[in-house]
Amino acid sequence: MKMKLSAVCLLLGSLIVGLGNVAAMPVLPDFNAATFLSGTSVDHLYFSLVPGTSRTYEGQKEEDGEIITEGFTFSNLGPGPTILGVQTTIQRDRAFENGQIVEDTFDYYAQDTIGNVWYFGEDVTNYRYDDDGLLLGTDSASSWISGVNDAVPGFIMPANLIEGFNYRQEFAPADDAIDEATIFSLGNTVSLSIGEFTNVLQVFEVNELDPDAREFKYYAPGVGLILVEEGLSTSLTDPELRVELVSSVPEPSTIVLLGSGLVGMAVWRNRKGRKR
Repeated sequence: MKMKLSAVCLLLGSLIVGLGNVAAMPVLPDFNAATFLSGTSVDHLYFSLVPGTSRTYEGQKEEDGEIITEGFTFSNLGPGPTILGVQTTIQRDRAFENGQIVEDTFDYYAQDTIGNVWYFGEDVTNYRYDDDGLLLGTDSASSWISGVNDAVPGFIMPANLIEGFNYRQEFAPADDAIDEATIFSLGNTVSLSIGEFTNVLQVFEVNELDPDAREFKYYAPGVGLILVEEGLSTSLTDPELRVELVSSVPEPSTIVLLGSGLVGMAVWRNRKGRKR
């Protein structure tokens, strides 16, 4: 990932403010005050779910002298289950590591009448392998659904993007799902191998159960997630892994994404990887 000088300066400046922001007590959105209309699509400028589309992300890191390829594929499947009386939309997230699937997740989202995108839960299948890559079994650890075990939904993407806003993406303590996020900076320019994106939103994410799992996510208008930086240091620098957008479909895989600031697009390379 290459960021333009303007974005680097903005990031460094934001670190000073952002470090204070991310320490604030996260807001748990008031679900009971939200209104949802049947048939409403998820069309947030920075988080839209268009049925029939998919995106692939890839990154590499070195571990014990070995290069490991990680990444994930998002597939938007359309209408999902009704949760807490709200019709959700499904996004399937398949995560890979060195060509093997390690997680297959169905995430459930819905957008309220104000434009907030809510996260209602996830059904997860985790795959476990031995040292030779042979499948040992699966489990559903980290699955959670709003309304079950007192779990409540949170924002995956707020309607109003205000720097410093710290919010819960979910609150399901019984299922160890208590992720939170902070709107870290706006107006960034990010250059990836497939092209340049402008007006990029930078979001900081952390989980209080694992405070060392700090990461940045970058969202481009009209596109959505374009880049994830995982394993940030305490100063929110030096990510252990960068996973970036490498393909967006439907076919043909080389397409124009309106409003994204994207100036180039590459055909998907053969890639596998891991989620988040």
